[in-house]
Amino acid sequence: MRLLTLVISLLWLATSQASPIDTYSFKSEVDKTRYQALVKELRCPKCQNQNLADSNSQIAVDLREQVYIMINEGKSDKEIVDYMVARYGDFVLYRPKVNEYTYMLWFSPAIFLLIGAVVVVLILRRKAPPQAQQAMSDAEKQKLADILKEE
Repeated sequence: MRLLTLVISLLWLATSQASPIDTYSFKSEVDKTRYQALVKELRCPKCQNQNLADSNSQIAVDLREQVYIMINEGKSDKEIVDYMVARYGDFVLYRPKVNEYTYMLWFSPAIFLLIGAVVVVLILRRKAPPQAQQAMSDAEKQKLADILKEE
């Protein structure tokens, strides 16, 4: 029973960590580097938080092949990214462009921090100021002096 459990666990681990292997040949090392950078920068439309390089989905395989073809056709990185955005929207970019549709994405963290800072300042200002210390009466001063003399 233990052996069966061990074998199943090892098989599960071996398959769960599998990553795609593309065997593309490039004209130059620069093209290979561009390809690797692009597939790491573009997000898989099916796999919510995986880039094309890490995804095993069929669409990711197709998009990696499309990137390879476009690089071999001499397209620039900008042309490739623009093609992907035109086809799949800004979602395929891990760092979407700043435009009217992505303002909230880019600026909401700063806005929330600013609102939080204003709230903290308002709360701290609303706290009642510490009461002013009253001067000690003559009886209290004498009592304190007696206590200090005893020690």
